[in-house]
Amino acid sequence: MEYHNPVLLKETVDGLNINPDGIYVDVTFGGGGHSREILSRLSEKGKLFAFDQDLDALENKIDDPRFTLINENFRHIKRFLRFHGVRKVDGILADFGVSSHQFDVAERGFSTRFDADLDMRMNQKNALSAYHVVNEYDEEQLRAVLAQYGELRSAPTMARLIIEKREEAPIVTSEQLKTVLKKFLSPKHENKILAQIYQAIRIEVNQEIEVIKELLLQAPEILNEKGRLSLISYHSLEDRLVKRFIRNGMFEGEPERDMFGNFEVPFKKVGGLIVPTKEEIKINSRARSAKLRIAEKI
Repeated sequence: MEYHNPVLLKETVDGLNINPDGIYVDVTFGGGGHSREILSRLSEKGKLFAFDQDLDALENKIDDPRFTLINENFRHIKRFLRFHGVRKVDGILADFGVSSHQFDVAERGFSTRFDADLDMRMNQKNALSAYHVVNEYDEEQLRAVLAQYGELRSAPTMARLIIEKREEAPIVTSEQLKTVLKKFLSPKHENKILAQIYQAIRIEVNQEIEVIKELLLQAPEILNEKGRLSLISYHSLEDRLVKRFIRNGMFEGEPERDMFGNFEVPFKKVGGLIVPTKEEIKINSRARSAKLRIAEKI
């Protein structure tokens, strides 16, 4: 089984504008596709550090003296780079999607295709799982998760129904969750609604939005001048964060302007939005929602 077919492989690594002697970070190692492409463009002096919190990803470690794999969440990027004696790098690559491996291994609980225990943890050592979100969050918390991260109009009713049903018995598996919410799953829209429900719970379990924010806030300090960010997002919540931060260095609101109406930002965008070709989507259907944005440190 293919662990993960890297999305926008050439475009994402091209976006880093590789200096063969430089230092780069792939914060979402997964199957190592992007990392291998970066290494192919580095000289013997170049270095690549990669992050992945998923223990399964360690099986894909690359045997190369220029390569270091760090089994941690990339929200800790600055701390662990400093642990390895690195304060500045020339580029950071991130593919924020769930890996094909995580979707395809039923017991991980990421996919709507399988009946599995409610899990969805990217880091199997984390205490918080989908089970805890579904069975222990109060109604207000559940409603907020489904509305904010799933963008579900029926979030209030869904949350209330989950609370009622779990009082009868815990909701342990994905099939039980589907049964609880079956009134919202019309045959025409079942897959779409289920995907939104799963996305909401997964984002909460893995704190995905907060983790991306923490990475972006650390990036200006870590990157050398003219260092690059090359970032792939898969849904509007992620892409809005990336787009706004590149544009004005903030996630909400507007930066302070000087008397001439100008404001300082840490990055400038490089090129426009890049999306997969029809050919790539045909080969890898999971690429269809990918959006690549590239930025350069000013």
